[in-house]
Parts: sequence; structure tokens; C-alpha cells
Amino acid sequence: MKTIGITGGIGSGKSTVSRALAALGYPVFISDEESKQLLDKDSQLRAALKAAFGQDLYTPGNKLDKARLAAIIFGNAEALQQVNALVHPAVFRAFHAWQAQQAAAGHQLAFKEAAILYEAGAAAELDAVIVVSCPEEERIRRVTARDGISREAVLARMAHQWPEAQKVALADYVLINDGQQPVLPQLQHILQQLLKGA
Repeated sequence: MKTIGITGGIGSGKSTVSRALAALGYPVFISDEESKQLLDKDSQLRAALKAAFGQDLYTPGNKLDKARLAAIIFGNAEALQQVNALVHPAVFRAFHAWQAQQAAAGHQLAFKEAAILYEAGAAAELDAVIVVSCPEEERIRRVTARDGISREAVLARMAHQWPEAQKVALADYVLINDGQQPVLPQLQHILQQLLKGA
């Protein structure tokens, strides 16, 4: 089984591509969704976060106090880095278990969507990476409309990710999602290429 990464900057349309793949019957691991679930479900991660930031980071029912965590990491790069250093290994563990399940189920291709695939060093263990590309101004427009936030807030989020050009330079495949070129024919072409050697 080949495992393929899907990444791109905020607002590029990674979720659109992931939904299309799922509709075509391919398994897709959504790293962001998984990490949010693991904050509550993974006992090892919970214990590490409590040790780092205090027992009251979680409710008595072991639910993360999201507002408290947000307050801790807001404007604190060191705390954010500490949280990421704890969360990323938990996501890797969950992904490896999921990957084994997909291989056992007989899938030829499986996909991992992650906004910071390259930044987190996750691309190294994948067979190929698709970068979803979109002009910056269009990405800003999408995210301000989607999340109801300011242009400045979007730019601040973008500052935490590699520039698109850096990701594109490392990509095995680039899928243009600029609202002009249809996504599905590009995706089907990439799938054909991937399945040739699967």
C-alpha cells in the first residue's frame, strides 16, 4: 500500500481534495481532526499535558478545557511549541495504527491530510506528497469568509506555515485549486499515476 500526503497552505482547499478522495472510496486520515480527538481520548497525551500545564487543564470527566489551553498558548510561542511537541507524537502513533488497518483492509492507496506535513517532518515517511496550490489572495478571501476573521488574522496564521512556493518545490504532485481549474480531473490524473506503481 502507498501512503500519500495531502498538504497546502491555509485556505488552499485540502479539505475539498480529501472529501473528493473519500467520495471515490479512498481512506483519508485528517490529522487536524485526529489531533483534536486525541486531546480527549489519548490517556498518554492527557497525562503529559496535565504534567506540563496543570491538572485543571482537564475537567474531572477528562475533557480538555479548550479555553484554558487557548489562554496558555495565546501569544506564547514557547508554550505552543511545548504543546505541539506532545501532540505530534500522539498523532503519529494514531496514524501508524490507522495505516496498518488500511493495509490490512487491502487498500492500494491511503491518504494523510496535514496542514504542516513538511513542517512536522511527516513527509519523510510517506510515498509521495500532493500539494494543493492556490494564490495567496484567494486563500485569504476564502478563510476570511469561512472563519469570519480579519485579513490580519489570516496572515498571522499563514506566518506559522511554510510559504506555498517552498512546499510546491518539494511536492511530488501539485493540484491547482484556484477556483478556475476543475479539481476532479487533476485528482483523477494524479490517482492514475499513483496506481501505476501501487
